[in-house]
Amino acid sequence: MPELSVVIVGGLHADARKAAVERLLADVPGSVVLHHDLATAVAGTVVRTIRDATGLLSAGEAPLVNDCACCALREDLVPELLRIRDAGGTRMAVVELWDSVEPKAMAEVVTAGGLTVTGVITAVDPALVLPYLGNGDDLAERGLAAAATDQRTVADTFARQLEYAPVLAVADSGEADDEDRELLAQLHPTARRVPIGHG
Repeated sequence: MPELSVVIVGGLHADARKAAVERLLADVPGSVVLHHDLATAVAGTVVRTIRDATGLLSAGEAPLVNDCACCALREDLVPELLRIRDAGGTRMAVVELWDSVEPKAMAEVVTAGGLTVTGVITAVDPALVLPYLGNGDDLAERGLAAAATDQRTVADTFARQLEYAPVLAVADSGEADDEDRELLAQLHPTARRVPIGHG
């Protein structure tokens, strides 16, 4: 059975996350991106897309489980990854997490499913680190809750996304200054910081 390498990319900074994912697709031939969009969860479904460097390969819906979008993601993620692995021809599957999904939980789900997580990356825009860490809004107020019962705040969620990942993909942000970058280094001194440009 060919081994499939699974890389998880998360982060509340959507633009930075998308840039990191595009970079991985471009850099690793034979890779695909699997993404579950939880924005449609209020309508009762989670939209799953799979694409490679050339574009969309497939799209489908996963039903909500117990009114919980994250639960739907858990139920759907491993079977999809196993299907990709068994089909062959894919070296790496990049799991692009939706905004408020935490990488630790999903890495545990993937590993429990018998797959190998070879990397966890949190994408960060340095200019947004301080505003997000200081944001006490509930995720629900920002339209970012992963379930009706989700009571996490923006700050808590971002802090956990940041501290769990051994690699930080740092967006090339025109608004960020040296202090922002130093803050990032202080918050997670052991993380490998990889710059991602625009384009």
